[in-house]
Parts: sequence; C-alpha cells; structure tokens
Amino acid sequence: MTELFHGSWWYHRQEQKPEELIPGRFTQLLTGLDIAHSDGRDLELLAEAMTADQEEEPTREGEPDPEEDSEITAAYTYLGQFVDHDLTFDPTSTLREFLNPEQIAGLKDYRTPRLDLDNLYGRGPDDQPYLYDKDGIRMLLGERMSGNPFDPDARQIPRGPSGRALIGDPRNDENRIVAQLHAIFLRFHNQVADYLARPEHMGEDVTFDAVRKQVRWHYQLMLVKDFLPKIINGDTLGKVFPNAYHPAAPRLPGLQNGLTFMPVEFSVAAFRFGHSMVRPLYRLNTTVERRPIFLRDRDDGDPVDDAADLGGFRPIPSDWAIDWQFFIDLKPGTEPGDIGPMYDPIKRKPQGAYKIDTSLVSPLRFLPKRIATDPSILALRNLKRGRAFGLASGQAVAEVLGEQPIDDEDLMIGKAIDEKDIKDKKDGQRPIVDIAKGFAGRAPLWAYILSEAQVTSWRNARRRASKSDIPIKLGPVGGTIVAEVFAAVLKADPTSYLCTDELRDGQPFTPIPEFTRNETFGLAELIEVALRPLPRTR
Repeated sequence: MTELFHGSWWYHRQEQKPEELIPGRFTQLLTGLDIAHSDGRDLELLAEAMTADQEEEPTREGEPDPEEDSEITAAYTYLGQFVDHDLTFDPTSTLREFLNPEQIAGLKDYRTPRLDLDNLYGRGPDDQPYLYDKDGIRMLLGERMSGNPFDPDARQIPRGPSGRALIGDPRNDENRIVAQLHAIFLRFHNQVADYLARPEHMGEDVTFDAVRKQVRWHYQLMLVKDFLPKIINGDTLGKVFPNAYHPAAPRLPGLQNGLTFMPVEFSVAAFRFGHSMVRPLYRLNTTVERRPIFLRDRDDGDPVDDAADLGGFRPIPSDWAIDWQFFIDLKPGTEPGDIGPMYDPIKRKPQGAYKIDTSLVSPLRFLPKRIATDPSILALRNLKRGRAFGLASGQAVAEVLGEQPIDDEDLMIGKAIDEKDIKDKKDGQRPIVDIAKGFAGRAPLWAYILSEAQVTSWRNARRRASKSDIPIKLGPVGGTIVAEVFAAVLKADPTSYLCTDELRDGQPFTPIPEFTRNETFGLAELIEVALRPLPRTR
C-alpha cells in the first residue's frame, strides 16, 4: 500500500534539488530569499523538541486539559485534513513520473489545485460508477453502523471485498475519524440531491452536475466563513477576505498573476499547522472507550489489533459510529448532555482540538508503517520536506509581507500552556536558538508559523488569568499564506462560488435556507443536514 503513504512520491526523491522537484507538481511563491537553516542533525533536534513524550497519565475525561483550544473543536482538525486531500488529490501522479515538462504542461487543466471535492467525487459517475448509486446522481453509501443513538442512518465509507475503501481519494481512509467525515460528505451530497429532486425545485430533471455544484458551493462558502475564522486571527483574515465574496489583492508575489499549481509554502509548511491540533486520544461515542489516534506497530512489524487505535486503511468496527456531539457543538445554546438519553454514562461535550503550537502529540512520533516510514516521526518528515524544497526561512517570508520578524529569543518551541500547567520540563517553552544556534534568523517556515501562532495570540490576547486559556490562531505569516492561497484557488476555479454569473450580476450564492441556522452555514450545519433521517430507503 505504499501508494497511500503521505508524501511517498517526495520521500523517494528528497535528495533531488528543488528545481527538479517542483516543476509539474508545485509552484514556489517566494524565490531568491534566505533559505531556512537545514543542518540534518539540527532538524532532528528540533523535531525531537517539537514532539511530546508519552504521558504516564493522560488527562481524564471531564477534567480541564490545558492543551485544548477553547475555541476550536476536534471536528475542525479533520476538516483540515479532508481539505488538504481535496487540494492535493492528483489522479495523474503516476502518469507524471513518465512525462517530460512539456507533456506535464499539457495536463495542467486536468488537475489543478481546487476546492472542488474531487477527493469525494473522483472522476465522476461516468468514469468511476462504482462510487455512485444506481441513478448516477447520489453517492454510494457503505454498511450501517451503530453506537450513536442520534444517528440510526450512520454509515461506513463504501468498501470492496478486500476491505479497501471505494472513495475518490484513498487517503481519506487514513484514520477512522476522517473516514467518517468523508461518509458525512457523502450523505450531505445525497441530502442535497433529495432536496433538489423535490417537485418545487428540479424534480425529475435533477442532474448530478446540479447537485455537485450546490454541494461544492456550500462547502467552499463554509470554508471561508467558518473554517478560516476558526484558525486565523481576525486582523490577518480580514486583510485577505474583507468579505466572503470579494477577496483583496494578494500580498504574496507568486499569487499576483493567479494560481496554477500548488504552492510549496502552503502545502509543505503553512497548511501543516493541523498536525499540532491532533489529540492523542479521542472518544467516538458513549459505548467505546477513548482510543489513541495511532499506536506504534508491534515489534514484529505487524499492525496493532483493529480495535486498538483509530488508524485507518481497514474497516471500522461496526459499533464505532461517531457521535458528532463529541466533536462539534451541533446545538448552539443547548448543553449536549441535556440531549442524550438519561442512561448515557458519558456527558456529551465536544472534545477540543489541541492548540496550534510547536508541540505534536506522542502518537505522531511513531507513525504506523501503513502511513509513513523512515523516519516515522511526523515533525522530522515535515522539516526534511521543507529542506528538500528549499523553503525560505520564516523570518524572510515575514519581511516580504512587511511584518516584523519574531526575535530569535521569542520564537518559542513547546506547548502553548501556562508554566503552572507543565507536567514535564521537556514540554516547557524554550527559544528555538536554544535547540540549535543555526536557527538564528533562519527558522524553518513550518516551525516559524506554528511558533508565530502562539506568540502573536498571547501578545494580542486580552488580559486572562492563564496563558492556557488563550485560544491560538495562525498569525500574519501563516494566516496570510493559508488565506491567500484559499482565495487564489477559488478565484482561479471558474466553477467556484466566486466565479458564478449570479455574483457578477450582484446575486451572490447563499446556502439553501433549510440548511442554515440563523442564516449561517458552517461545519455544524453541514453535519446536521447529513444526519437528518433519510426520506426514502436506499
């Protein structure tokens, strides 16, 4: 299953020069800048400092966890992973190995970075009919699941006889949370299809293209109005999206003439902020004990037992249906615990995402072999990838954006929590130059962006009792790269909600009223629509 490894194409070619890696797959927004410090041993030391040790006693359920973000719930971690797979899904990847640059250029319209849900739809019902229901309009759903009493229609993602997922992008089976989020999107598509098939709308004239267009536009607008505000500080986001329909002109030089390929500053650094949001343990529903996101493979090299962790690329136990009330607040203004049956022993409360900071949880130290190998430590993979692509330092990017670079002594590595909440000295904050002097003024872009998030969030916070209570969001460098790439992707896509004839005529796309809550549509509303009882038997 090596074709499923994250970055497997890159990792076998990491010794190549950036100019040999980038053409045909990526673009570089910022060239001619000071390159980040990339001594191999120093990167190993930094990766070690950025990865937490296994806790002897995890924080008990119901007790305050200082590593949780107070404003971002766990569902957004996996929405970010889903979006990453959407932007980077590349069905031509194998073919490109055998093409020259001229032939690749001819393919650029076949696969460009778009927020078009091709990780959900694949190549469409004509080319991949096994992903679709018999009508060629609705998505095929997997086997039924149990475990969530509020969702009797809970489903697996579809699987073939071998257990392999039958989905647009196999990476969405990487863990059992993103797999079930994928299933939510399948069901949301089908709910849109049922809505449009009503006699008062399109009726029998409903088409797959019409349904897909509506799903894409709801998804894109949700990302701009819900996802980005969750992860980027308001001042930075407001400079890019003064409103959701008219993004500002980009400040990043490489985006000023549009976007064709995925920028490495985004895919290799900025959008990897989500790795720091991963929790070590998750509760899926009231009947299944918390499980780690990944467990290390056994000493004989075989994977752990199917029910031991949340690792993917295998069927999900049938009683592991996610109760989404543990991942996001589905009922604004209502205590989740008041909704559930009286006999439930666990109070339904959304688990918080871990903060965007320079500390990754211990399960990401030993990724299973089905995910990644040599090295298995995720932080080191990210740092070495940045070196392979010759990324500019975080300080250099800050200067291009007209931002004051963070001083070396203030560029902190460690958990974004108050000193009183630190259990182990290793997890305490320390300047990046204390790890290696070579990082002075030349911090790796990924590490800089994560540190910038915690430093600027603390600086800009209103007075609070503890730093542990301060929510962390991407700052000027990380937030600008993420937001401007999103804007550029949407503007470059002639099928996006930003490029509709209606918007040009002064009638911007708005979500289906029946799908909104108080005229808003975000991830919670998308999940709520997907969970509605099915109007007919499938």
